[in-house]
Amino acid sequence: MAYEDKPALQAPEAGYYYHYKHDPMGAVNNYAYYIYGAGHHTEDDCRPEDANMQVYKPLYDAFVYKNGKMFDLRPLHMFWEKAQWQGKVVDRFIRITDPKVIEQLQDIRKSMYKEELEDWGL
Repeated sequence: MAYEDKPALQAPEAGYYYHYKHDPMGAVNNYAYYIYGAGHHTEDDCRPEDANMQVYKPLYDAFVYKNGKMFDLRPLHMFWEKAQWQGKVVDRFIRITDPKVIEQLQDIRKSMYKEELEDWGL
């Protein structure tokens, strides 16, 4: 479904995704993310287009996530927007469906965020 066909508030399904900068020749987890779902800004002073946010975490080593307590947020409209990459218009995020890749990313997620997942009973 094209971006222009997506309702502004439609959240992506929870799961594993690649960002358009993912290099298929690189590590399986480069520019790989686990998307938890969506959140909503609760204050009135938020720009309407930024009120609904995608909630996700990277599956590659990044300093800001060392304590396991931080999440990335991105306005939902940006999740569905197309991006310019190497002279082409591409999807910003692509859901990963290959079971073997998902299994590898699950193991990476468990090792990176073990304490957090245990706290949540996952």
